[in-house]
Amino acid sequence: MDGERYGRRAFLLVVAGGLTSLGWATKASGVFSPVTSAFSQAIGNILPVGGWRIYTISGSMPVFDPNSWRLEIDGLVERKLSLSYDMLLRLPRAEQVSTFHCVTGWTVDNVHWAGVRLKHLLELAQPLPEAKALRFVSMEVPYTDSLTLKQALLPDVMLAYQLDGKPLSRPHGSPARVVIPEMYGYKGVKWLTRIELVAEQPAGYWEGLGYDQNAWVGRSNGYSS
Repeated sequence: MDGERYGRRAFLLVVAGGLTSLGWATKASGVFSPVTSAFSQAIGNILPVGGWRIYTISGSMPVFDPNSWRLEIDGLVERKLSLSYDMLLRLPRAEQVSTFHCVTGWTVDNVHWAGVRLKHLLELAQPLPEAKALRFVSMEVPYTDSLTLKQALLPDVMLAYQLDGKPLSRPHGSPARVVIPEMYGYKGVKWLTRIELVAEQPAGYWEGLGYDQNAWVGRSNGYSS
């Protein structure tokens, strides 16, 4: 009986601790996310993967479940979309080879991407006249960023689901990530789950830390390479 009472008491304490953590976790993430981002960048620089340095905001990478994942396209559109992974793969496929530039100064040449043009997704969703920008939301909270509608329609901008002939791996943003070769990599949101059409371009996570909104390679506050 003593063991049983102790077990119940311990269980209730664990539950209480879990519930109270819900209250402080959101606030704490705002405090610690810059720290984890800096730690991730340090580790990424020390341990590059195939020429890539893998960074995260939260310190962990989202897990992609093909059975439950959806790409939501909503906001200022005539037609809201909810695409499964299989539906995404059935859309008209685009491929390109481009150079990836990181704002910290490193690059990866001849990256083979495959995916869907943002232009095609926008044609399906039909943005309303007042829509001026796209807000990208990652499964990794609080990772968001944005492009203007004009930027999203550039001919080499895509939503990629393959890298070098293989489905995106977890470190590279599976199942889908934004690719815009003319801008630094922080604009290419990984682990994408939502595209929201909005009237004004919002600041993203990295802009909140001082990075430029328009991250043109060699023409913003990064390091040209």
